Amino acid sequence: MKLSAFKMALESLTDVNFTLENGTMVPEHFHVTEVGMITKNFIDCGGTVRTEKVVSLQLWEANDFDHRLKPQKLLNIIALSEKTLGIEDLDIEVEYQSTTIGKFGLNFDGKNFVLTSKQTNCLASDKCGIPTEKLKVKLETLTSASSSCCTPGGGCC
Repeated sequence: MKLSAFKMALESLTDVNFTLENGTMVPEHFHVTEVGMITKNFIDCGGTVRTEKVVSLQLWEANDFDHRLKPQKLLNIIALSEKTLGIEDLDIEVEYQSTTIGKFGLNFDGKNFVLTSKQTNCLASDKCGIPTEKLKVKLETLTSASSSCCTPGGGCC
């Protein structure tokens, strides 16, 4: 989800709720402790230099159970971040604590923001020798080839 879509969704809400893909709700007393832009410069395993940028939101829970972040307050924090940090309209990555800090993508289901799973991937599979798809072989071709070879007098033994 891009930052612009996130802000548009916030404008239509009375409450800000986040949920994990499995339906577990982020406790409603969460805080957004960081809004930022992360730039990652790296070289992939094929030697290509790459740059990725995301808007980062960090969600955090404390023991202040009466805390509720309202949409307008979050919009104000985002506006200040855009002005001060020059944040661009990029995809959002959410940091949220589980057994360790997890990084999630973000979707909106019309009511809640959904923290979506992110996966690693090889960006240079063509240079690593990783096949793009499995080789498809007709089994009847294998059967007929092996049976013609391994018949009495076929010379395979």
